[in-house]
Parts: sequence; structure tokens; C-alpha cells
Amino acid sequence: MSEIVLETREITRDYHIGGGLLRQGRVIHAVKGVSFKLEKGRTLAIVGESGCGKSTLARMITMIDAPTSGELFIDGEKVDISRNGLTPELRRKVQIVFQNPYGSLNPRQKVGDVLMEPLVINSDLPAAERRDRAMQMLTKVGLAPEHFNRYPHMFSGGQRQRIAIARALMLNPRLLVLDEPVSALDLSVQAQVLNLLADLQDEFGLTYVFISHDLSVVRYIADEVMVMYFGEAVEYGTREEVFSNPKHEYTRTLFAATPRATPESIRARLARKVQKAPAPPQPARA
Repeated sequence: MSEIVLETREITRDYHIGGGLLRQGRVIHAVKGVSFKLEKGRTLAIVGESGCGKSTLARMITMIDAPTSGELFIDGEKVDISRNGLTPELRRKVQIVFQNPYGSLNPRQKVGDVLMEPLVINSDLPAAERRDRAMQMLTKVGLAPEHFNRYPHMFSGGQRQRIAIARALMLNPRLLVLDEPVSALDLSVQAQVLNLLADLQDEFGLTYVFISHDLSVVRYIADEVMVMYFGEAVEYGTREEVFSNPKHEYTRTLFAATPRATPESIRARLARKVQKAPAPPQPARA
């Protein structure tokens, strides 16, 4: 029987904007009744345009924000941070990697301290063991032991994202939420980080929620795909189902608007540019 790591049931999130003594505020429905289940070791990609609610959903999954209504389950346990708060055990189970690795790392902390900080806060391990674990995790993400005493500004963008991934894994989480983790990186570096995430998933049995607007990345990494539109999950299925036979009109529009990088599509775009180019001026006759 499959093991369900994450489940949401009709989860919603509303924001109240404005209002005052003489003026009535309004309510923005950022997420509207989203339900899904995610099995251990699999990757769910959540896609959609900016403002569709995918990052708000990620904040609820990572228990940064509480849902307005609906139910959230982690490892079969119902989570309600608005009533019960966030326990250390739940904090260890779910971690997040943000889009901007430099913004999520303290520039005044050495990399070793960045990695050991989750252990300092959430465990009673002795300092020597914390250091050993941080050293091991550095090598797991493709960095070297000599990086332990360097500062974040001394690394490239791809290396900083590796550090952010290493920090997220220090508590051995069950679920890793990746919010646009490669969108700020060059294409070649994107491929390296995606391959690293796939290797780590196999090694540690990780479950991923992958937030992205890049469909080529989603097609590479996802097992299941959820398409969000104005706060609603308008399409949900396996990667093959969604990409080969999208059922919702918005999904088809989203796919059609995404440029394809195949040789045929590149040649077609070049041919259209040639056709639209103005004719060269004719030399004047004597």
C-alpha cells in the first residue's frame, strides 16, 4: 500500500484587504478548495502564472501560514497550526528551498554555521556531531569540505542554491517544498541542480512539491502535475496525462504560450523572422 506523505482536503486561503471605520474592506480568495494526495518518494509540480496561488499554497504546506478552511495532513496527522502551533517534530518533517538562494542565506554566517543552525535549534546533538553532519551534507550536494568556513558571497548562484538545499536536508525532512528553485540560474546550472535533486530524492527517499512556471523543468522532474488558475486547481494528473492530453482550456492555453526549444520550432521561428524582415533597399539608377 502506498504511503501518503502529504494530503490537502478543500484547503483555502483568504486575505482581507483594506477597510476601516467608514470603508468596507474586501476579501481576496488566494487559494480556493484545493485537494490532492502525494505519495512518498514522488514529485508533485504545481504550475501556473504569477498570482495564481501556487506560492500561497506552498506557504500553507510548509506551515508558514494557516489555511482559512480545509484540512492539511502530514504523514496522516492532521495539522492545525492556528490552534496547536508548530511542533518541533512537524518543523523537522517539512522544509523549504526558496527561489533566491542569496536572499535566504545570512551573509554574515559562514556556510558551516548556516548548515548547523537547524541542528542547534531543533536538536540536542553535541557540537562535534553537528559539524560532522554539516561536512557530510556539503559533500552530498557536490561541495567540498574547504567550503565550510567560507561566506555565501564567495559562491556562485548555483553553489548557493546547493547550500540552501543542504541546509533544508539537515533535519532529514520527509517533505521538501521547492519554490522556483532554479528559475534564477543559468540553463546549464539549472540542469546540474535538477540532477542533484533527483539524486538526493533517490538516496533519501524524499518527497517533493515543486513550484514552477517553467514547463520544460516540470516535464523533466515531475511525477504528477497540478495546474492552478486564479486560486483553483483546474487540472491534476500524472505528467504524461497532463502534457499529452490536457483537459482544461487554460492548461492548453498555457502550453501553447510556452516556446518549445526543439530544432524544428527554432527553424520555424527563424523562417518567420526572414519572411517579416523588410526587403533590402535597391541601388539608385544612374
